[in-house]
Amino acid sequence: MTLEPEGYLPRLVEQDVAIALRTVGAVSIEGPKSCGKTWCARKFSNSEFSLVDPKDDFANFELASMDPSITLGGERPHLIDEWQDVPKIWDAVRYSVDLEGKKGSYILCGSSSVDKSQLKHSGAGRMMSVRMRPMSLLESEDSTGRASLRGIFDGILETSRVEASSIQDLAWLIVRGGWPGSLSLDEVSARAILRDYLDKACSVDAQKIDGRKRNIGGLMRTLRSLARNESTMASKSKISADIKEFEFESVDDETVSDYMDVFGRLYLRDDQPAFNPHRRSSSRVGKSPKRHFVDPSLAASAMNMGTKELSSDLRTMGFLFESLCVRDLRIYAEHIGGSIGHYRDHSGKEVDAVVEMPGGTWGAFEIKLGQNAVEEAANNLVKIRDSIRAKEPGTEPSVLCVITGTGGTTHRRDDGVFVVPITALGP
Repeated sequence: MTLEPEGYLPRLVEQDVAIALRTVGAVSIEGPKSCGKTWCARKFSNSEFSLVDPKDDFANFELASMDPSITLGGERPHLIDEWQDVPKIWDAVRYSVDLEGKKGSYILCGSSSVDKSQLKHSGAGRMMSVRMRPMSLLESEDSTGRASLRGIFDGILETSRVEASSIQDLAWLIVRGGWPGSLSLDEVSARAILRDYLDKACSVDAQKIDGRKRNIGGLMRTLRSLARNESTMASKSKISADIKEFEFESVDDETVSDYMDVFGRLYLRDDQPAFNPHRRSSSRVGKSPKRHFVDPSLAASAMNMGTKELSSDLRTMGFLFESLCVRDLRIYAEHIGGSIGHYRDHSGKEVDAVVEMPGGTWGAFEIKLGQNAVEEAANNLVKIRDSIRAKEPGTEPSVLCVITGTGGTTHRRDDGVFVVPITALGP
């Protein structure tokens, strides 16, 4: 089978899928709807059972609901798409893997997480989960990838020029997002799809994820509040107060927590956890996550902002540009075995993004929309590094880097700080 649509662009996560198939009996590809999970899985599968196939009035879904084992038949690797609609499929796959003892038998794709209490077995040792997100700029061919994140950690960065991006160019990348189906669309069409995407997330997906009926208006207001607080450490109580401030209908904290949990289970939220370089230290650092959508286009859509509106509101655009950079850093870091966080100490010194590599080395990244802010950002990074080094030598970042929007040159400054346009960054 191994289907590949015309114009399919390779995804970095394919490496993780291939490793998982060599390692365990089944791999679960998880991520938001329309991020490309099914087409990615089809590159590796030789047969498919889809629960959203409309043939014969969605007969596949009805059959799977009556007998989950029906979904298992087919040449291996066998793809089961949108399996989460019948959670018992997970245990059926796990049991089949146990019986056969073979690697790479099944690929599961799901666009929402199931209630783990419905599963009889976690699948540990038999099934691996792989997280997929919308496309990075490298994957959508909007970044050259000449500045390698791995190379930066190795101290290697070739000075080179890339085509400078305008504010309008960057605004379009934010508004369009990394959705494979939107890459060839014009702005009117891309924004229409995203409006419908958020509407359906609230009116359909959030209602059926666990069978609970939720207030659609409240869900939409929560999305708009999260959008207004994109790239900030807004607490749940702040989001609750934000909704009350802008709407007559009050929403209690418990309801907001439920709404945010639902958006997390739909993989629409992708918060950036706090990072502490002092693994065994009592040094006080912030613990609050930074709020992010899985793609900055969702925040732009929730606020009804296009390229024109963003380009004329640089403060808001700065927050959404940071979100775009964090999305890409997260994808690149995970591709090379790292993870992403953010840093803020008790005195208020903070770093926009932290990339932690295997072994514990870490890098501090400041994100600036304009080239005119590079000097201040670089000086801030040096001060934070020196402050950490003075308190606990050996725990300071090994890499300092400023990611820019409009700048067109990758280089290393005399103070050792790397400067990299986001349209040059890659793994």
